[in-house]
Amino acid sequence: MQTTVEISLYPLHQDYENRVIDFLNKINAYEDIVVETNGVSTQIFGDYFKIMEMLTKEMHDVLTSQPAMFVMKLGKGELRYND
Repeated sequence: MQTTVEISLYPLHQDYENRVIDFLNKINAYEDIVVETNGVSTQIFGDYFKIMEMLTKEMHDVLTSQPAMFVMKLGKGELRYND
């Protein structure tokens, strides 16, 4: 099943910009998923199981290394904003 995840990372740290960039670089390195980032959030498109496996690992790494909050929305299919 194809899915869309909209996710935002809020590191609770003064160096928040670099920490967000590090997270984005890691999720962009995965093949078979599409990542689109804007100023507020990141949209991830692809296979449900591949995305959830990636998020499980990468979110765990963030949360075990620093105080942070994630806000996430999950939907069925490839849900893109229409202009």
